[in-house]
Amino acid sequence: MSIDRRAPEALYDGTATAWARNEPTSLSDFTERPSVMQMCNPCAGARVLDLGCGEGYCARQLRRAGAVEVLGIDVSAGMIAAAIGEEQRAPLGIHYRQGDATDLADLESEAYDLAVAVFLFNYLTRDTMRICMREVRRLLRPGGRFVFAVPHPAFPFMRAAAPPFYFDLAGESYYAACDRRFPGKIWKRDGAALDVQVVHKTFEDYFSALRRAGFECLPELRELGVTPEMVKIDPAFFGPLLGFPLHVAIGIVR
Repeated sequence: MSIDRRAPEALYDGTATAWARNEPTSLSDFTERPSVMQMCNPCAGARVLDLGCGEGYCARQLRRAGAVEVLGIDVSAGMIAAAIGEEQRAPLGIHYRQGDATDLADLESEAYDLAVAVFLFNYLTRDTMRICMREVRRLLRPGGRFVFAVPHPAFPFMRAAAPPFYFDLAGESYYAACDRRFPGKIWKRDGAALDVQVVHKTFEDYFSALRRAGFECLPELRELGVTPEMVKIDPAFFGPLLGFPLHVAIGIVR
C-alpha cells in the first residue's frame, strides 16, 4: 500500500481534483463535517473566514447556510484553483486566495463573526498552530466564534493501517510522536483512497494553544466517529470504524 509523504502543499496540489465534490463522499464528510456545520450555526449574516478551505466544500455549505461573506484561504494552489473553478461554474459569491494560515497580517482585526479551520491544525506544528490561533483571535470580533476540527489525538494509536481510515505512526508512542508528521489515508465510499497527513499533537497542546492565544471561555468539545445509523447505510464501509474516536471538533467564543 503506497503512502504519499510529500509536503502538504505538494500533496494537495497533486490531489485537488480527487477532493472536489458537492455532496458527501469521503469518510469525514459523514463522520465530522455535519457536526462542524452544526457548531457553526447559526451563521446567517455572518462574515466567515475559512482557513485551510481546500477546494471549498465547507465554504460553500457556510455560504448556503446564510453567511453574508466567506473568505477561503489555503496553502495549496491546486486546491484554490479547484475552489475558484467551482465558484465560476456555480457562483455563490465566495472569495478564495492562496495563502499561509499563519500569515494573515493584511486582514482587518475584529472583522469576522466566525472562523473555521477543518483539518488544518493536523498539518501545523505546535508553534505554527499557536501563531495561527493568535491571528484567529485578532481577526474575530468580540463574541465571535472559532470552530475547528482535527483527527482525534488517540485514534492513530488505536488502529492498524487499514481502510477506510488510518495514520501510519511507525510504532511511535503517544508522547514521543508529538510534532512529527505522519502519512495516512482516508477512503471515499466509491473505494478511492485519499492521502492525508497528521502532525501529532495531544489534547493538552490544543487547549494550551487556545489559552496562549488569548481565548478565555470554556471550549465546547465533540468527539466524533461512526454512528450505528451510518453502519446501517453502508456496513462494509462504516462498520470497521464503529466504536473508534475518529475526530475532535472544538468551538470557542472570543
